Amino acid sequence: MNLDAVLVSVVIPAHNARLTIDETLRSVRSQTHEWLDIIVVDDGSTDDTVTIAQRHAAQDSRISIIRQENAGVASARNSGWRGARSDFVAFIDADDLWAPTKIERQLRAMLLGGERTGLIYSWYVLVDAKSRMIGRGVPAFCAGDVLDEIFAGNFIGNGSAVLVRRQALLAANGFDSRLREAGAEGCEDHLFYCRVAEGYHFAVVPEYLIGYRYLPENMSSNLPRMLQSWMLVVDEMVGRHPNRTERLNLGLRKYGSWLLWRALARGQFGHFGSSLSLLICRDPLLIIKVFAVDLPHHMLITLRGQIRKLRSIARGEQQSSVYFPIDQPD
Repeated sequence: MNLDAVLVSVVIPAHNARLTIDETLRSVRSQTHEWLDIIVVDDGSTDDTVTIAQRHAAQDSRISIIRQENAGVASARNSGWRGARSDFVAFIDADDLWAPTKIERQLRAMLLGGERTGLIYSWYVLVDAKSRMIGRGVPAFCAGDVLDEIFAGNFIGNGSAVLVRRQALLAANGFDSRLREAGAEGCEDHLFYCRVAEGYHFAVVPEYLIGYRYLPENMSSNLPRMLQSWMLVVDEMVGRHPNRTERLNLGLRKYGSWLLWRALARGQFGHFGSSLSLLICRDPLLIIKVFAVDLPHHMLITLRGQIRKLRSIARGEQQSSVYFPIDQPD
């Protein structure tokens, strides 16, 4: 099949994203795969998000805008893909970025994988407020039947990394807004990936094609809420896959220990205490492994990173600012 003849829909949920959506839209518009159906879903913004999106739409007929009352990222994504015109849908948050070949590479992998393949992902780098690369996500190679792997941890890492087959979206019933309704918004991506993995294979394009923006005010900064959200995902999956309870509990332990270490590293001792209480109430035995194994492991990794940084400074090495690649559209 000729790749150029395949339409891909791109859904961009946006809430008060005036500081970043211009750059996000430029990264989408500059994709080497040009036949795109770009849908910006304004989720009740009170800033200039819509004005910026409208300016892009005036320059690019591929862009349309859906407006709705604020209902959260899951609802916004669902509004977007349900109104999309393509059998293939990609999602990107309004503060993230794509390398120019992201859609082209993933679409080729999707078509080669056949109808059993429902989701393609790629690797990501962390970018700061100025779009400078400040780190890399851990590269994952999970492919095929990934149910056990996704139960043990969200190896995809973020909601801007995937291209999904529409049939897989329908089978998973899209993104679940009930997490927000339960006061535990944050792990909608992970729940969606678990649901897709129940019926479809995954494939990976092993390249760093996504710029995942790391900002202190991101939703993921509310660590106890993120932990509650993960627990709700585990509860749903245990209900359907009781034979995989041990695997799901391993994922909860890994995620919980990472959140605890993140809280300590940030000096967020209130978040540390709240997250610790949630884990103790969930499974007191789990805490023993967290403190005996996981937290020392995170501490060792952090210490090694600091040592490498100090050695680099001692050698007089300077790291220049490296920006995530974005081509400018005409």
